[in-house]
Amino acid sequence: MKIAYQGIPGSYSESCAKKMYPDCKTISCKTFDECFEKSSKDSEVKSIIPESNKTTGNIGVEYLIFKYRLNIYAEHFFPIKHNLLGIQGSELQDVKEVYSHAQALSQSSNFIKSNNLNENVRADTAGSAKYISDTNDKTKAAIASELSAEIYNLKILKKDIQDEKNNVTRFLLMGKEIYQPELNEDNFITSFLFKLKSKPAALYSALSGFAINGVNMTKLQSFPEKNSFSSFFFLCDIEGHIEEQKIKNSLKELGLHCEDMHVLGVFNSDKLREK
Repeated sequence: MKIAYQGIPGSYSESCAKKMYPDCKTISCKTFDECFEKSSKDSEVKSIIPESNKTTGNIGVEYLIFKYRLNIYAEHFFPIKHNLLGIQGSELQDVKEVYSHAQALSQSSNFIKSNNLNENVRADTAGSAKYISDTNDKTKAAIASELSAEIYNLKILKKDIQDEKNNVTRFLLMGKEIYQPELNEDNFITSFLFKLKSKPAALYSALSGFAINGVNMTKLQSFPEKNSFSSFFFLCDIEGHIEEQKIKNSLKELGLHCEDMHVLGVFNSDKLREK
């Protein structure tokens, strides 16, 4: 399997891909848009995309999900363990400056403050690790993954420095071809986009079918249509398989209130949801 990810080798996206699909070939992309584009043009290339983080919330890829409308094959709740990485021979007390992505810095704020480190925001975590390796300065360190330490020959000065020890990011595996697992006793998530007709109380009316049919909604997020502040799409996840009668009834009711509706995928619920 070929899996595209955003960032350079050593990113958390690549770490997740290698953990979940050990035999995959990973493809580094500069942007999320490039990942989506590769998968939309080549059915053999899947993309692994961070969708939200338990601590800092949404990553901000919803507009790309809407733009490309790739099929979602799986969700993975991947533990994000931040590490302070320095050059070989350095020690924690040597470090004065720390470099990383804004979210990684935010997620490690207690450690940074307690060690009086100066924050430096960079484009990504793995890129920060590469910068530290290239700079070869004991006073500088990166917050990044263990995979980054391995790739860029860095020393792990301190493991698990994130504020929230149960720091988890939800990744989506997406691709061009439509695939739907058969209905069985497993737990499933059905994900879809919809745009409502312009009328009073449209959202309230549209969602009533889920309540009536006893369907649990795990995500509902709005985002504006391109070049508009008055027209919105919604990204929604519900518990259940699209072939279940209660899901069919709910989506049928929703469809009566929509200008546009698109099913993104049906996939197994990650086991972490059950904890």
